[in-house]
Amino acid sequence: MAASFALAVGPLGAQQVPGASVPPPQDVPYPGAIAIHVDAGDTSQGIFRVHETIPVQPGALTLLYPQWIPGDHSPTGPIAMLAGLALSAGGKPLAWTRDEYDVYAFHLDVPAGVASIDAEFQYLSGRTGSDGSIEMTDRMLALEWNKMALYPAGYYTRGITFAPSVTLPQGWQFGSALEPASHAGDTTRFKPVTFNTLVDSPIYAGRYFKRVDLNPGGKMPVHMDIVADAPKYLEITPPQLQAHRALVTQATKLFGSHHYDHYDFLFSLSDELDGNGLEHHQSSENGLGADYFTAWSDAAPGRDLLAHEYTHSWNGKFRRPVDLWTPNFNVPMGDSLLWVYEGQTQYWGFVLTARAGLWTPEQFRDALAMVAANYERNRPGFGWRTLEDTTNDPTAARRSGLPYRSWQMSEEYYSGGQMLWLAVDARLRTLTHDRKSLDDFARVFFGVDDGSFVTRTYTFDDVVSTLNGVAPYDWAGFLHARVDARTPPLLDGIEGSGWKLVYTDQPSAYEKQYDNRPQSARHLFNFAWSIGLTVGKHDQINDVRWNGPAFKAGVSTGATLVAVNSTAYTRDVLKDAIAAAKGSKAPIQLLLKYQGEYRTVPVDYHDGPQYPHLVRVEGTPDYLGEIIAARK
Repeated sequence: MAASFALAVGPLGAQQVPGASVPPPQDVPYPGAIAIHVDAGDTSQGIFRVHETIPVQPGALTLLYPQWIPGDHSPTGPIAMLAGLALSAGGKPLAWTRDEYDVYAFHLDVPAGVASIDAEFQYLSGRTGSDGSIEMTDRMLALEWNKMALYPAGYYTRGITFAPSVTLPQGWQFGSALEPASHAGDTTRFKPVTFNTLVDSPIYAGRYFKRVDLNPGGKMPVHMDIVADAPKYLEITPPQLQAHRALVTQATKLFGSHHYDHYDFLFSLSDELDGNGLEHHQSSENGLGADYFTAWSDAAPGRDLLAHEYTHSWNGKFRRPVDLWTPNFNVPMGDSLLWVYEGQTQYWGFVLTARAGLWTPEQFRDALAMVAANYERNRPGFGWRTLEDTTNDPTAARRSGLPYRSWQMSEEYYSGGQMLWLAVDARLRTLTHDRKSLDDFARVFFGVDDGSFVTRTYTFDDVVSTLNGVAPYDWAGFLHARVDARTPPLLDGIEGSGWKLVYTDQPSAYEKQYDNRPQSARHLFNFAWSIGLTVGKHDQINDVRWNGPAFKAGVSTGATLVAVNSTAYTRDVLKDAIAAAKGSKAPIQLLLKYQGEYRTVPVDYHDGPQYPHLVRVEGTPDYLGEIIAARK
C-alpha cells in the first residue's frame, strides 16, 4: 500500500493545488478604505444592489466573497445569490475569472496607473423560501454585510477598513450597531469600521419600527430595535417591557462585565420575513412571529431566543473556541468546542429567560422537561455518535432537513450541551455544599477584561482549569464522559438538581402552546415519546424515532398521515387513538400516502399518551429553583 500511495502522489503533486492561487491572509493593514454602498430599495423584487470602490495597486488581485460565516459555523456564504458582477476602472470594464477550485474567489489583473476599481453586483434574496431565505418584504428587511461585500484576499479582516452606506425605502427606519456619520434623504453613511466589525453589524429596517430602551440610566446603552408586519405588533405592555429590561440586568449580574459600548437587539416580528437567531458582538439578529407581544400568554416557546443571542456577546464573540477564530471569512473554522460555545449559551438562554421573568418557573421546568425527554427517549443516535461528533454537523449537513433526525441527530451540542452544563452546575453545588455554582464559572471565564472588544480564545484545557478553580474535581474526566462517549449520561443534571423526569397522559401548558400555534416555524405535533413520530405542516410526518413503535411498523418520514383507524387524521384523532389503544391488543391503524400510493400500517403500541414533566425529589436540595432565581 505504501508503494502504491507514493506512486499516486507524483502526478497529483504536479497538478494545481486547490486554492493555491488565493493569497493567504497576512496581519498587515490594507492600504486605503473600501467604500461600499447598498441600495436596498427594491423591496418588490427582493434585490440588494451593491457598489464598492476598492483602492488597489497594479498587478494581480483576488477578491473574496465571505464563505465561513461566524455564528453559522459552516461554509455557507450564499455565493449562488451573487449575480451581475461587473468590475471596472475609470469606467472601463476589467476582465475577471473565478478561481478554478474556489468558487468564492475572483481573480483579476489591475492595469498600471489604476488606483481604484469599482465592483458592482446584486445580491438576490430568496422569494419563496425554497430558493433562499426571505430577507426582504414590502415592510421590512434584514441586511447582512457578509452577503453584500467582496474583500481583498491576503489580509486579516481586522486590517481592512470599509466605509459603508445604505439607501433604504422612503421613510423606513433602521437599527444597527453601526454608528451613523450622516444622513441625506433615505441614505445613511456610517463611520468607517474594519471588515470584521462590518460583518458583525447587520441592519434591520422596516416601515413599522420602534426603538425601546432596555437599560435606562445604565452606563452601556442597550436597545431593542423592532420591525413588525403592522403597527399593532409593536405594542408592548409595561410587564413585558420590564421583563426585557430585567434580561439585561440579569445578564450583567451573571457575567459582571461588558464587551460592548452599546448593544442592539435587532428584532423582526413577522410571519413573512424568515425567523432568525444570529449572534454578534454588539448586536444580535432575532426573528419570531408577528404576534410575539400581542399573543404573549400563548407564546412562551421560543421566548428564550433573545437571552440566547445576548449571551453570545460574552460566549462566542468575546470568548471563542480557538479553532473558531480565523483571520478572515474564507479560512475554514473548526467546531470542536461548540458544546461550550453553543451548549453553555443554550443553558444560560433558558436560565436568563427565567431569571428575567420572560418565563415563569413552571414554563422553564416544562421547557427543560421536553429537552430532557428528547435525550432519554428520542436520540438513539447516541448509540453510534458522540456529542463531540455532532459539532461536525454544521459543515456536514448545512442545517438541511434529515430523513431520520432521531438516528442521524443534528447539532446536539446545543441541547445536549445544555444538559451537560446543567449537570456541571449541579455537581459544583454538590461539591461545595451550594457555595459555588456555574455562575462562578461564568464570571471568571467570561467576565474577564471588562470593556475589552478583543476576542479571547479558549481551549478544552482552559475550560477544565477554570472549573477546577471553582471547585477541584476530575472535570476532564467528567466532560469526556459526556462529550466523547456514546450513550452519555446527559440526564444526571436533572436529578442532581433535585428533580426527576416523569411522563403523564397530559401535556404541560407549555407543550400545549406548540399545538396551539400552527403558524410557528417550529410547529410540530409531538408524539415522539409515545408512538414515536412527529407530524409537521400539511400532515406530513416530520420524523420517526429510530426503532420506536412507528418505525418498527414501517412508518416513513415524508409520508402524509391521511387517517387513523379509518377516521380522517387530525391531531386529536391520533391522540385519542393512542389513548384508546392503552390496555388493548388491537394495533393503531395509520393510513399513509407517499409518492402517490396509499398503504395502511398497523402500529403495535399500547402504553398510552406520554408527555414529559419534572417533579421534585423529596428530601433533596432544590438546586433547580436556586438556578433560576433572579439575582439581587
